[in-house]
Amino acid sequence: MVRPADADAAVRLGVSYLGVIFAGGPRQVTVAQAREVVAAAGGVPVLGVFGSATGDEILRVREQAGLAGAQLHERGTPDLLARLRAAGLFVLPVLRLRGAEDFPELDLLRSTGAPVLVEPRVEGRLGGTGVPLPLELAAAARARLGAHPMVLAGGLTPETVAAAVAAVQPHGVDVSSGIEQGPGVKDHQRMLRFMEAVGWR
Repeated sequence: MVRPADADAAVRLGVSYLGVIFAGGPRQVTVAQAREVVAAAGGVPVLGVFGSATGDEILRVREQAGLAGAQLHERGTPDLLARLRAAGLFVLPVLRLRGAEDFPELDLLRSTGAPVLVEPRVEGRLGGTGVPLPLELAAAARARLGAHPMVLAGGLTPETVAAAVAAVQPHGVDVSSGIEQGPGVKDHQRMLRFMEAVGWR
């Protein structure tokens, strides 16, 4: 989320979490913008989305912006996850899947106890690409994790999310570009249609 009005609309639709991006790209926010989103969220947890930030940097931004958690696209080591969780953050490590060769890393993340977000690996990009994760690969990752919580991301839209949820049975879904008019500008009608398609409305 970039705009407080979009955060407010998402909360009214019943989302479970919101995200603000500190990992670069067209949706990156400042700490001041993140604080505005947190205020508009009205108590719904807001996660910071981080790339190569250190633990110290993440904790500093958490304090400045009032974040409830961190979505980690890089450096999601067990030690870092443990440190952030000990500091009271909800932590969501991201695994950018290429294929089954990445499943040992999936096992490592599962061993930390944190839920895992899976998305497609797109070289040089950390999410928000609009590229879908092949459903067969996502379903295989879901089976590998068993009962461990998994969040599905990658190219989800109001038109595709219902089939993806039916095929993969994730514990949650993450969406960004699929509900936008342009980078960082949410389309409230697409947000509504997405929530209806998932059955969370």
